[in-house]
Amino acid sequence: MLPAAIVETALFNEINLIAITDHNASYNAAPVIKVGSREGLLVLPGMELETEEEVHSICLFDTLDQLNALQKIVDANLPFYPNNEELFGTQWVVDEEGNKLRKEKRQLLFPVQISIQRACEMVKDLGGLFIPAHINREANGLLYRLGTVPPDLDVQILEINRRTTKEACLKKHPELARYCFLQSGDVHYLDGFLGANVFSAKNTSLKAITEAMLKSL
Repeated sequence: MLPAAIVETALFNEINLIAITDHNASYNAAPVIKVGSREGLLVLPGMELETEEEVHSICLFDTLDQLNALQKIVDANLPFYPNNEELFGTQWVVDEEGNKLRKEKRQLLFPVQISIQRACEMVKDLGGLFIPAHINREANGLLYRLGTVPPDLDVQILEINRRTTKEACLKKHPELARYCFLQSGDVHYLDGFLGANVFSAKNTSLKAITEAMLKSL
């Protein structure tokens, strides 16, 4: 998806806030942030991090510097396997106009050799927000990989995919009642924008956004 198309589609669907969270990668966040800033859409820099347990988690930040710091850690702990373009497609890095700058030659789909506990700590140390992603999904969901949320995992918000509801998830896992639930905004195609999460924040800082989610979700 090209930066301009992402921003245009989000605004068309009356969405005011999105985050760019590519799998173990951050390279295409800056172009979308630039276009979003120009067009009036708030775009948070982020990453979908896959931990050594094969659990996906959303990592959100205020700044690209914070995200780049996480990328350095990921780069140092992600095994190097060449990308098979015939099987997985080409991993392009683009600019804000959608021009192709380079290919990411390393396959990004493998887990980073960092535990979910350590990953959560690192993201928080960088000033970010750590949210276990699509926890109820069989592929890479926390509930399927670990059974439940580890009691020592310092998180307050969980993401569920669009095929379930908070009520349905709590019926199966009543022990999760103390958490807030973010309805999936996991978008891989332009027709996948959901815009299901509604809250009002005092300002556009990640802290204010987090506080608003904790009050409203």
